[in-house]
Amino acid sequence: MSEFDYIIVGAGSAGCVLANRLSAQEDKTVLLVETGGSDRSIFIQMPTALSIPMNTKKYAWQFMTEAEPHLDNRSMHCPRGKVLGGSSSINGMVYVRGHAKDFNEWAQHGAEGWDYAHCLPYFKRSESWAFGGDDYRGGEGPLGVNNGNEMANPLYGAFIEAGKEAGYDYTADYNGEQQEGFGPMHMTVKDGKRWSTANAYLKPAMQRPNLTVLTHATVHRVILEGKRAVGVKLERKGKVHEFKVRQEVILCAGPIGSPHLLQLSGIGDPETLTEAGIKLQHELPGVGQNLQDHLEFYFQFRCNQPISLNGKLDPWNKFLIGARWLLKKDGLGATNHFESCGFIRSNESAEWPDLQYHFLPAAMRYDGKEAFDGHGFQVHIGHNKPKSRGRVKVVSSDPKQPPSILFNYLQEKEDVEGFRACVRLTREIINQPAFDEYRGDEIQPGTDIETDEQIDAFVRESVESAYHPSCSCKMGTDPMAVVDPETRVHGLQGLRVVDSSIFPTIPNGNLNAPTIMVAERAADLILGRPVLAPSEAPVAKVAPSTQRPGRPVRPVS
Repeated sequence: MSEFDYIIVGAGSAGCVLANRLSAQEDKTVLLVETGGSDRSIFIQMPTALSIPMNTKKYAWQFMTEAEPHLDNRSMHCPRGKVLGGSSSINGMVYVRGHAKDFNEWAQHGAEGWDYAHCLPYFKRSESWAFGGDDYRGGEGPLGVNNGNEMANPLYGAFIEAGKEAGYDYTADYNGEQQEGFGPMHMTVKDGKRWSTANAYLKPAMQRPNLTVLTHATVHRVILEGKRAVGVKLERKGKVHEFKVRQEVILCAGPIGSPHLLQLSGIGDPETLTEAGIKLQHELPGVGQNLQDHLEFYFQFRCNQPISLNGKLDPWNKFLIGARWLLKKDGLGATNHFESCGFIRSNESAEWPDLQYHFLPAAMRYDGKEAFDGHGFQVHIGHNKPKSRGRVKVVSSDPKQPPSILFNYLQEKEDVEGFRACVRLTREIINQPAFDEYRGDEIQPGTDIETDEQIDAFVRESVESAYHPSCSCKMGTDPMAVVDPETRVHGLQGLRVVDSSIFPTIPNGNLNAPTIMVAERAADLILGRPVLAPSEAPVAKVAPSTQRPGRPVRPVS
């Protein structure tokens, strides 16, 4: 078959959702195209092995940014999933929806119908929360979500208690009524396995006769006839093919791939396309603009008791963990180890939380290697509502040539000030009594890093991407918007974009959950079905006065 009702480009967090929901209509034929291949590797399916697929060329596009001018001209790693499940098969499996006001902000930016009340029902529809559904959580959706080993390591509880001692709220469910505060963290793991969108959505649908999944296929461009998308041109096993579409082409190639593919198709800013030797088909200046991401760094301490995961990083213990996981799908192999967290405000004027903590009872790098000998723990901390904006820019008409990526990290002073707050507020939290029996020396940044200038220099040198690129094909109605609130590309027929690139602004949290939500809602829009009724569930209001940034740091005992 060379003609389909729908062609979905990218079998990632959004593409797998759409492949399932659209192919559930027996009278519709669906083609799902993915550049990567199978996700059956143990390194993908075993949660604790999360650092491996992210750093493996077989499973991830290993993009690098241009020299970032405000990070001492460092080029930053920007991996994106290249496998069934996309980035949901290589990510850290952290399940965070974002704050309610993040989605109200989308609506304020012109994404009508994407406020929190309208989004919450789709979060619920996607999810099967381990503890059952309620006004906020879904109990019967495809996406399995739990909280790992339920904080068996005492360091998890110490982090939550330290947050409370520092004056912040406790939140039993940051994905429920109240995000703000400290509490257990949730992950997309089910029955001990990574519960990617490939496992949750795609595999149950792959036996349907009306769904065709084409792997190891690279889409060159969307085929346009006038102002209508009529198919795609792709390459597979050295041969070029064209597939026609009766209804719509839907780009789900992610925040790097989707704008790049639009530009390769002649859709974008005329000057950018001319420089790349691409003929303009449709002028749309916002394509590739508005690029946003989260940065983070690791605050690391030695641990005075031999209870951290650093004692499990030797080859023998790794073998035991892996063997137990293979046999029973439980134990330390069945968690991402981020089992407690926090969401706070960087200053009293912030309307909602803009800092996020992931706590890890180990001190190591993202590639899984030890940070130092002995035991330790760390918190990943980042400023999650950046003002800086970047871009994705096509550089050649050759689809195999990667685009130029520039985030302009820390370009805006508010972002620099946010990271100063990260350092000072984290020290205050870790220096609370709850950590007295565990806390050793501060390894990173180090107690000698105190002044604004010292903190700024440390951040420029040490900060890393949290791997949350987004917003490069933003949804809205202004001249720089790429898609309308129905996810249709402005000015064209038969073409949509559905992935994190259409976020108007980046939410306060990891992006897998909101990307899945966007695809769930987009499925109803694509099929012309009534959208789910808005939720009336209330959102907790935590007064800014409960946040106490800038208090004197309690001395280390």
